[in-house]
Amino acid sequence: MGVIPYTEEHVKLLARLMRAEAEGEGKQGMLMVGNVGVNRVLSDCLDFKKIRDLQQMVFQTPGGFEATQKGYFYQRARDSDIALARRVINAERFWPATYGLWFFRPEGDCPPTWFNQQNSGRFKKHCFYQPSGSDCPKVYSI
Repeated sequence: MGVIPYTEEHVKLLARLMRAEAEGEGKQGMLMVGNVGVNRVLSDCLDFKKIRDLQQMVFQTPGGFEATQKGYFYQRARDSDIALARRVINAERFWPATYGLWFFRPEGDCPPTWFNQQNSGRFKKHCFYQPSGSDCPKVYSI
C-alpha cells in the first residue's frame, strides 16, 4: 500500500511526469522527481494545501510542472516508468529529493533558497528544495 491514495491511472500519470521531467537524468533523476510529486500530495501545506491525489498534483495550476505546460508530458508511460512510479508511491526516498517539494534546472549554480525554501542538494542538472519541518510537518512523516 502506498503512502498516498492512488489508482492505476494515477500511477501512469506520475510515471509520465517523471519521464517528461527527468528522463535525461536517468532512473535516479526520475525517482527524485517522483519523490517531489508524492511529497506534494502528502504535504498539505504551502502551495499544495488542496492537492489530494496524483492527478491534482500533476495538473496543478498555477505552480505545476513545466512538462504539463510545454507539451512533452504527453508520452505514454512505459512499464519501466510505471515500476519507478510505484517505488516512490511505496515510500522509497532518494536524496536530495527525500523531503523536497520543488526542483528546477538553473543555468548555473543552485541558489541557496527558492521560494523561501532551503536547497537540499543537486542531482545532475536539477536543484531540489525542501520546506522547513514547521512549515510542512507531513512531508517529514514518512
